[in-house]
Amino acid sequence: MNRFTPRRLMAVVAIGALTVGAAGCSAGSDSSADTAKVTITVSGPNQWNSDPSSFGKPWEDMVARFEKAEPGIKVETNVLPLTSFRDTLSTQLAAGSAPELIFNQVPHDPKQIVSMNKYLEKPNPFAPDADTWLDVFNPNMFGENQRNALGDFEYIPLNAVGTGLFYNKDAFDKAGIDRVPTSITGLLKDCKALKKAGYTPLAMDSGSLGVGWTSETIYNMLLNKYAKDWDRYTKAGDPGDNGGIVTQKSIAAAISTGELDATKTPEVREAVKLTKQIFDGCATPNWSGIAGTATFVGADEFLSGDAAIAWGTSFAAAGLSKVDWAWAAFPFPTVTSQDTPLSTDAPAQSGIGVGGTSYMIPATTKGKKLAAAVKFLQFASSPKGGEKWLKETGSIPATVGAEPSEGIKPLLEGAWAEPRTSWRATCSEPRPSTSSWPRSRTSGAPGPTKPRSPRDGPTTGSRSSPMTGEGRRPPAPLLPLH
Repeated sequence: MNRFTPRRLMAVVAIGALTVGAAGCSAGSDSSADTAKVTITVSGPNQWNSDPSSFGKPWEDMVARFEKAEPGIKVETNVLPLTSFRDTLSTQLAAGSAPELIFNQVPHDPKQIVSMNKYLEKPNPFAPDADTWLDVFNPNMFGENQRNALGDFEYIPLNAVGTGLFYNKDAFDKAGIDRVPTSITGLLKDCKALKKAGYTPLAMDSGSLGVGWTSETIYNMLLNKYAKDWDRYTKAGDPGDNGGIVTQKSIAAAISTGELDATKTPEVREAVKLTKQIFDGCATPNWSGIAGTATFVGADEFLSGDAAIAWGTSFAAAGLSKVDWAWAAFPFPTVTSQDTPLSTDAPAQSGIGVGGTSYMIPATTKGKKLAAAVKFLQFASSPKGGEKWLKETGSIPATVGAEPSEGIKPLLEGAWAEPRTSWRATCSEPRPSTSSWPRSRTSGAPGPTKPRSPRDGPTTGSRSSPMTGEGRRPPAPLLPLH
């Protein structure tokens, strides 16, 4: 990641109310007027570019549209470094000095955050066609699984996120490759052709995600055969079936019983072997000395056109707006029986879910500032307010009736959009595939058959903290942090 010191914006600018009036005025005189503006600050990491002071023009344009719709509210954006935003915001939460809107992937106690329940069960003024604010969201994206340990909705998703491989179509054409690889053998063959054509096949850096996404995807495919046997604990940590999605506690149990042994389980050894083959045959040479960036894995090499393929999240697509070559995206190839006899041909999986850009309100936010913060979230999460921003950033919508941009659609289809079953399954929200986008919560589309109230209470999917671990929502791979 590029080293930089962010230019901190001023926090909250208090503008005093100027009262104009005098005793004994006649009927035609000026009356008292409150000219105060409420200023709120949005504080979080930059997920779209390496600018230390701005989330980018699409974000600034959305803020401008909001301020035009709500002239009594001013929104400031405080960009925090990817390497330290968690420490900064969690420290501010503990000290009671956090700004009005903070990025949700921060260690915290649920009591430090405003419950959004009562707001979600009321209409969103910027989405008049929905009965409640909650009805605006795709129920496969934002629903009961997103409640915390207190049974509260504590954050609002502005988009959803998926991961995948982005590629330079011009580079593929130059190398004579007319389709994306669907097996590891095919990927390695394409890497040889790309090298011969003068490209680094797969951009890589020293961040955790390039290695993590590659290896975990392979582990999941090879260990998939054990998922049914290892599925012993629910997401809440209670004994029982979790619908074929192996939780971290279930993995720990398999390790404790010896069913999963890195020294004896052949699929583990094979996954390491295949990962090494990909890095040796495809990845940037000396990648461990290259700093990670805020967009793609190995972003500098990929965006410059020197590398043909790069891991990225759906909202990283915004970084491709200025490249002079055609691009598209594809899921990670499947480990097939052609690649190894240990394969069951289980397809590659990643999962789609909220966790990309989501914000919450600290409990210390009160009065007009609280009302202003809620209103901004309502605007940004509505089709009226946020759809233009979603399209311009290539984001996956978390709302019903909204379509993702064409370039990232391959990441939202088929098995790749389904949650991982056997390895690091908690990194993907265990929900139905989102390749089908419901039009409403009361339609026959995936999701609940009737509108749900935020007061319905917690489910077994409740979480207490958004950090990695059982019963918690992990920060990666949903956010590209290095």
